[in-house]
Amino acid sequence: MAGKAAEAVAKTVTGFQYPWRAKLDKYRTELTKGVWGYWEMGAWKPLGISARRRAMLRKEVLTNGEDWPYDPERKAMRTKRKGHKCDRISAEKRENTAKLMLKMPQMLLDYKKRRTQQWLWSCGLVLPFFRSQSATNRIIEVIGSCQCLCGVSEFIREEILLESSNVQSITKESIVASEVTEKLDVVEVEDFEELANRLENASPLEIMDKALEKFGNDIAIAFSGAEDVALIEYAHLTGRPYRVFSLDTGRLNPETYRLFDTVEKHYGIRIEYMFPDAVEVQALVRNKGLFSFYEDGHQECCRIRKVRPLRRALKGLRAWITGQRKDQSPGTRSEIPVVQVDPVFEGLDGGVGSLVKWNPVANVEGNDVWNFLRTMDVPVNTLHAAGYVSIGCEPCTRAVLPGQHEREGRWWWEDAKAKECGLHKGNIKENTNGNATANVNGTSTVADIFNSENVVNLSRQGIENLMKLENRKEAWIVVLYAPWCPFCQAMETSFDELADKLGGNGVKVAKFRADGDQKDFAKKELQLGSFPTILVFPKNSSRPIKYPSEKRDVDSLTSFLNLVR
Repeated sequence: MAGKAAEAVAKTVTGFQYPWRAKLDKYRTELTKGVWGYWEMGAWKPLGISARRRAMLRKEVLTNGEDWPYDPERKAMRTKRKGHKCDRISAEKRENTAKLMLKMPQMLLDYKKRRTQQWLWSCGLVLPFFRSQSATNRIIEVIGSCQCLCGVSEFIREEILLESSNVQSITKESIVASEVTEKLDVVEVEDFEELANRLENASPLEIMDKALEKFGNDIAIAFSGAEDVALIEYAHLTGRPYRVFSLDTGRLNPETYRLFDTVEKHYGIRIEYMFPDAVEVQALVRNKGLFSFYEDGHQECCRIRKVRPLRRALKGLRAWITGQRKDQSPGTRSEIPVVQVDPVFEGLDGGVGSLVKWNPVANVEGNDVWNFLRTMDVPVNTLHAAGYVSIGCEPCTRAVLPGQHEREGRWWWEDAKAKECGLHKGNIKENTNGNATANVNGTSTVADIFNSENVVNLSRQGIENLMKLENRKEAWIVVLYAPWCPFCQAMETSFDELADKLGGNGVKVAKFRADGDQKDFAKKELQLGSFPTILVFPKNSSRPIKYPSEKRDVDSLTSFLNLVR
């Protein structure tokens, strides 16, 4: 079946290339020698013979009469041309023609070195359509059945077989190239931890250049309309092509939309916008209203308006670039690497490990980012001048006061641990007791912390008694902690220093271990949301006041204590 198909295509393509070749079948077996055979096979084309020279050769061929295969049309032409000057060609010219005929195989071989592809196109045009060896052999039989001078068919066969093997390898390459690349990308996932270690001290520009070089058009920058415009400037400075996408939740500030337009014009790019599913948004608003997140948390709204559109956007990529920084939220983002395999979302190839996440400014502080933006005269969101630092949707973002942490302007009605929308869930450090060394009661066997002699260790009974006191002689500041929590460990030095500073100044500093069996009690009675939680028990109030900030240095804690004690 393949042989018939090959023969049919060979005839069709050959006939299309040279219409007069349709007669080839009629005298195929008769063409055994001479210039006419070369001419019919299209040899004049690679030989570079001009139209005028071809006409002269044809005239010379026609004068030889009986030496050439019989053809009615050519016989009529010869009859018509009797008495033509071509009939009086000298013996010397006939001899030169014969010499030319003898040189033709060598001329073909010379041309083979110069323009093999052009020769194969004229002789083996159909090769790209077939990859099997049986089909190739049949094509050789069809095209090579016109035996010309010695060595021509062998030359054709050799070149066709050579090209056939090349075609097979090229075709295989084209078919499986993307497959192989994808597999290699997945394999390279194992090395991204090592790459992150190598780039730990690299500049954001170097990290950005590495990301764009490695993934090309399969990587894009996630732009939120805030100070992460610095990412676009870094990408622009690399000189490499780059893509930018953004999530339009439908509830962004007008200033953010204006920034999108300004950035597009400034850099000459088009931002790829992703929108939430209209049906899901409609169902949420109809069932719960426009501001349900103030009552039952922002997670549901963010999941519909941000997380799911992001998931769709990332399904078309192999990597993405974010503006996450470690200092943005010490309670949840303190361990962000500069590059990692995304643990939450999937990329173009699907499955775990199919998406890589780059965080070029992970180790850069906010002040340094703003110095860079001012130096490079990058367009920024005008909301920053009004006191907004971290910018999201309009109902969930507000300005922060001097000294407040930037994330305190987001979802201010919720606990610090909840100040994440889910886009970077994979980088959130969970404050749960997941240690393998946990005891049966749910507490950890790691060493205790906050061991200063000025820190009072409260038991369950002690904290309950403290809550019952209405008129205290001294104010108390108590930390609810878990010794295995890295954020509690991070504030140990500052809290011990605070205890030493306040000793004998009318303030008691205490700690209460609130993990394990005490966790439910702490959540219900002590406003525990995440570790650590700091409470101040004023002198004349039975109800404790929760410290709302994530800045846990000595000065910040002292300032808050002086305001409420």
